[in-house]
Amino acid sequence: MSVISVVDLYSLDREGLVSLMAELGEPRFRAAQVASWLVRGVDDPHRMTDLPGALRERLAEMTAGSTPELVAHRVADDGRTHKFLLRFADGEAIETVLMRYPRRATVCISTQAGCAMGCPFCATGQAGLRRQLSAGEIVRQVVVAQQALATGRVGDVELGPAGLEGGGPDHVTNVVYMGMGEPLANLDATVASVRWLHDPEGFGLSARSITVSTVGLVPAIGRLADLGLPLTLAVSLHAATDTLRDELVPINRTHPLVELEDAVQAYRARTRRRVTIEWCLIGDVNDDLVQADALARIARRVRAHVNVIPMNPTPGVRWKEPTVARTQAFIARLEQAGATVTLRDTRGRDAEAACGQLLAARTLGDGSILPAARGAAGRVDALLSVAEGPSGGGR
Repeated sequence: MSVISVVDLYSLDREGLVSLMAELGEPRFRAAQVASWLVRGVDDPHRMTDLPGALRERLAEMTAGSTPELVAHRVADDGRTHKFLLRFADGEAIETVLMRYPRRATVCISTQAGCAMGCPFCATGQAGLRRQLSAGEIVRQVVVAQQALATGRVGDVELGPAGLEGGGPDHVTNVVYMGMGEPLANLDATVASVRWLHDPEGFGLSARSITVSTVGLVPAIGRLADLGLPLTLAVSLHAATDTLRDELVPINRTHPLVELEDAVQAYRARTRRRVTIEWCLIGDVNDDLVQADALARIARRVRAHVNVIPMNPTPGVRWKEPTVARTQAFIARLEQAGATVTLRDTRGRDAEAACGQLLAARTLGDGSILPAARGAAGRVDALLSVAEGPSGGGR
């Protein structure tokens, strides 16, 4: 028999598992048996007890090294938020965040190791892109969260006294693609992982409980709509004028706001799902009333809901979180202008697991300002020194 390279079973869809079984000389129904173990979070072939011993040994040989190692586990928010640092066989590490609520358990997953989008206020973006994650590596993050919720363990590691007691679901109910990386810049793997999670014979998550975020890769938004699934699309806007957004979200120089708005409206028309706008509120940068008014106009045009998330303090990024007064004024202005808005709870700050902090402890822990952040911050400061109108200060 020919030698088969290392295989990640979570990177195979149903037909991929069938093909693997055929290559191993096994009947088709073995694929369904393997899949039934995988969706329960069991990826060790030795524990797949309804498979023949010889097949278990062969699968164990083929899949050796595909299971990530739990390097660290941090707990925040009185046990409601858990951050897992996972390391793959090549030494690359990514982080996954589990957020527990009374009636749901949401896992925030990464699609890339690092990120190439270069948003200067985000620690992950300042670290740069190291590599893409495979579909299996994306799905495995949900598996880790599932294992933790169901058993209080990740693989052979006991989570200890700061485990997952305290109520709430014992399984993942929601998945948000808002961790490290830009999901639509790794579109094939993102789509494959969505299909794995949505498969009614697999994890069986409702498409409506899956949210995919993007900073605005317009062509990929159209491809996501082609799936025919009512996924929630979350657009990380962060600035409502092209001048400011060019600096805060560099992809805007390629796909400006007018293109992004058209793509969002088309996505809503095809999926019949309301899009959400994510807005990281940065003190004295995008928290003024001019930006609030422009944001409200966009939200009304595309009929989107706005999620405002105060910036988390991040080593290596000079900008700061907004004051309570500025935050309240920004929210009030949006509501007065007819936008629907929610001020989001900031989860995981005390475990460096909140938005923009995923790599802070590892990459930016020395407190220095990375070159990309330093240069962009200076350009934005210059922009903000120009008067934008009588309400521009918002103070």
